[in-house]
Amino acid sequence: MLKDNNILLGKANDLEIVMQLNKMNRHGIIAGASGTGKTITLKVIAESLSKAGIPTFIADIKGDLSGMVLPGQAEKVAGRLESMGIQEFPFEAFPVRFYDIYQEKGHPIRTTVSQMGPLLLSRILNLSEAQTGILNIAFKIADDKQLELIDIKDLKSMLQFISDHAGEYTLEYGNISKQSVGAILRQLLVLQQEGGDLFFGQPDLNINDWLATEQQKGVMNILHCDRLFLSPTLYSTFLLWMLGELYETLPEVGDLEKPKMVFFFDEAHLLFDDAPKVLMNKIEQIVKLIRSKGIGIFFITQSPTDIPNAVLAQCSNRIQHALRAYTPSEIKAVRLAAESFRSNPDLDTIETISNMSTGTALVSVLDAGGAPTVVQKTKILPPSSYMGMIDDQTRNQVIKQSSLYGKYETTVDNVSAYEKITHLKEKIAFEKEKEELAAQREKEAEKVRKEKARTSKTTSTTRRRKSALDKTIDTTMNTIGRETGKAIFRGILGMFKK
Repeated sequence: MLKDNNILLGKANDLEIVMQLNKMNRHGIIAGASGTGKTITLKVIAESLSKAGIPTFIADIKGDLSGMVLPGQAEKVAGRLESMGIQEFPFEAFPVRFYDIYQEKGHPIRTTVSQMGPLLLSRILNLSEAQTGILNIAFKIADDKQLELIDIKDLKSMLQFISDHAGEYTLEYGNISKQSVGAILRQLLVLQQEGGDLFFGQPDLNINDWLATEQQKGVMNILHCDRLFLSPTLYSTFLLWMLGELYETLPEVGDLEKPKMVFFFDEAHLLFDDAPKVLMNKIEQIVKLIRSKGIGIFFITQSPTDIPNAVLAQCSNRIQHALRAYTPSEIKAVRLAAESFRSNPDLDTIETISNMSTGTALVSVLDAGGAPTVVQKTKILPPSSYMGMIDDQTRNQVIKQSSLYGKYETTVDNVSAYEKITHLKEKIAFEKEKEELAAQREKEAEKVRKEKARTSKTTSTTRRRKSALDKTIDTTMNTIGRETGKAIFRGILGMFKK
């Protein structure tokens, strides 16, 4: 709910708790045990952002965020509104675009292998350090030769090619182990079985499609994740790629009156679980820098301790629902959560965290001057939209009425590394066959020559054959690179920069 162009989140007795729109790019965290009201809080914030004309991206794991396409029902929240002293409350629907990597319950959302980059892809494939090194070599050669890796068959073709011609690349790029290449190919097969052919391809996502408004309301871009969430590493890495895509695409804008977009990352702990140090450093860097692009991030998780301190320190808007504490580690987590707020002398935060009812939270946000407010026990407003899931008929109707319908629905298989390497292999095979035929003819002719001359000619021929094959590979690779048109550059996550 908006009030004076800011977000009215709830009330602490008679005190209105307001989130400043111009501070939403300072990030935030919504924490609490399951069933304590995190999703409702997310909806209230996202609805207010939409009313302010700010688009959002939301990962929907349970499907209950889909109800934002329908107006809420007064009878379900009448008691809560009365208890909060609110007499006038709008019930309304919001513009939503559904996405689904598996193309079942939303617009397809794709990226290319080149755009994903080796750092994130190696995490998806769970590669060892040695295998990650080989993957980096494959990407480096593809980048140097300007071969775009669009889908999995492109990457497989590239890996097989550098394995077959390791001798030509080892001195410049490093050792290429056939065993490591084989291991990567096996992991790619697993990824294909999990649906990798669906989310690597074209047409790939244009990130600007997320920055849309409809009838002056910000569009809610909802990614349906019930199936994707079954592969936690894939889920978290894809959301990280989306953040990276926003960071690499959008220009620097500094602090605005309101953010360009706010990104809600549910089950955020998955982003950091088992992440290698190099990736953790990149995540911390993106979280720190992306706010200058006008992007705010809200991490949704059970406990603030799920988030690394370096990232948590960037989250200035903090909302803590109830935490249950039974074990020593849980009791410690409650204490740490309580200590993360600006203290309120009238409130025992440690005691309060463990005893709050559903829909109530400890809240500390940035005030108009940019300072954190003292923590308040806050009763969160109900959402204006429908609380619950929509049926498939309603979902399909929303998808087909979207202005994006038809843009991403049909896969396009453009000429890329697979086709170009296949052409190169055919040319190499032809040149090799031609050279072998010429060598055979020369060998037969040499039978009538003197022994010394015959030996000299054979050695010379061998050298010419090797030189000609190398020249064929180099010339053809350079030629297909020139056809691409421009060099490939990579950004902070090793992702392809357009």
